[in-house]
Amino acid sequence: LSGLDPAQPYFQDTPIEVRLDKTDAEFVDVIHTDTAPTIPNLGFGMAPAIGHLDFYPNGGVEMPGCDKNPISQIVDLDGIWEGTRDFVACNHLRSYKYYSDSILYPDGFLGYACGSYDAFKDGCFPCPSGGCPNMGHYADKFKGKTSDSFVKLYLNTADSRDFPLWRYKVSVTLSGSSDVTGYVNIALYGDNGNTRQHQIVDGKLKPGNTYTAYVDAELKVGTITKVKFLWNNNWINPTLPKLGAATVTVQSGETG
Repeated sequence: LSGLDPAQPYFQDTPIEVRLDKTDAEFVDVIHTDTAPTIPNLGFGMAPAIGHLDFYPNGGVEMPGCDKNPISQIVDLDGIWEGTRDFVACNHLRSYKYYSDSILYPDGFLGYACGSYDAFKDGCFPCPSGGCPNMGHYADKFKGKTSDSFVKLYLNTADSRDFPLWRYKVSVTLSGSSDVTGYVNIALYGDNGNTRQHQIVDGKLKPGNTYTAYVDAELKVGTITKVKFLWNNNWINPTLPKLGAATVTVQSGETG
């Protein structure tokens, strides 16, 4: 039984006979996309974990792409009717869009078990030896692997279709002769394609230091064949400083 952002008003904090609960089926998975309080935020979805697996994409409160300006949202690619609904309840309706995308991506939407979304942004990586469950249609591949306690799972999604992202940990050790201020971008290339550039660090860049970021890539790159390293110091520097990457280490969230 899959709960798509089960309703908060009149249901949250009620007895289990009234609302969705893990006792309602052999396996209950839940996608939470609109868990802000109903008053004053108009959150339509239930916040507490209530199933065998509870997924909180993007933290479960505010979905990327739902903060578009109202006119662009109403005149939506999927039509005026869908755009109007999204304008009224975009976060709430993201749950079924993630679910429908999950049918097309059996290896996508990996959820990482974590204490909170803030903790997920800083770690809870990679997947444990038993793997990570997939949010959506294929969540039931994890049936029988859960404990009696509630499991909260976090992941990030894109701001429009196609929604799944694949998480990598990227560490860059810089080489060079002087400190500079700027940013470093990395693009990943693999036997399944390449990603766009993703920012690893922005600020003081010191040769010899290692900078690490979690990258949510728009495709599963497969076996990595190369990386593209790009840096920019944001302004014209007459000393023409040079920076390089002594090493770039990439770790896949799915396999470790």
